[in-house]
Amino acid sequence: MTSVLQEIPHFTRLSERVVRILGLNPGHLTLQGTNTYLIGTGSSKILLDTGEGKPEYIHLLIDSLKKLGENVIISDILISHWHFDHVGGIDNILQYASENNLPSPIVHKKLDPEHDKSHHTFQQVENNQIFKTDGATIRSILTPGHSEDHVAFYLEEENAIFTGDTVLGQVVENGTEKLEEYITHRLKREEEIIEVLKKSETPLTPGQIVEIIYVKYPKHLWSAAEHGIILHLIKLENDGLVKNIDIESSKGKWTIINSKI
Repeated sequence: MTSVLQEIPHFTRLSERVVRILGLNPGHLTLQGTNTYLIGTGSSKILLDTGEGKPEYIHLLIDSLKKLGENVIISDILISHWHFDHVGGIDNILQYASENNLPSPIVHKKLDPEHDKSHHTFQQVENNQIFKTDGATIRSILTPGHSEDHVAFYLEEENAIFTGDTVLGQVVENGTEKLEEYITHRLKREEEIIEVLKKSETPLTPGQIVEIIYVKYPKHLWSAAEHGIILHLIKLENDGLVKNIDIESSKGKWTIINSKI
């Protein structure tokens, strides 16, 4: 989690129908920057995610469209989930289209009324919904977990999945191996959470669990780790292994149900 990240270009052609454009927002949580993608072989592209709204990103996006040919436009925007580093560029993109008399892209997203900004108009994304443009057929796969509204997108022509924030990194060649690695890691984290709760004489908050499990990690990562711990606790509660005894608080206090597990 603290290793030096490989530098990658701001503009990368990944295939004949996919171009990756970095969101120009590198950081502890965004790594080299949010991955956004222009998809399609014709003049109408589908944009997947929009970065967090850095002014430099909209200029990079415009230059990228020009690189791809004359009169290349964005017809649709697909959003993987509500987090700011994925939806933050929507306003700038729509404003650019309006100011330049271009068709306004249709923005598609799994609706999340609790987090979606009120001024955004989203078209609801359903599971297995198909989005098409020249040379590309994209199917939505609802993948709640990282967030309630998270969606992955499957590009049929290339047997490739855009995983949003469910799998971090750039291009993963062996997807099955990477997913197995993630599952193994998640199961190990569950075991650690259970052991911490078993050893505690009192119920613990997710933050207290983080302080124990992530004691050797930098503290600036603890906030993101706490979010992950909460998701694990909810899953373990559904499995009947732990219980939240403080449902009034937003994060709760958690205890083990059966100390013999």
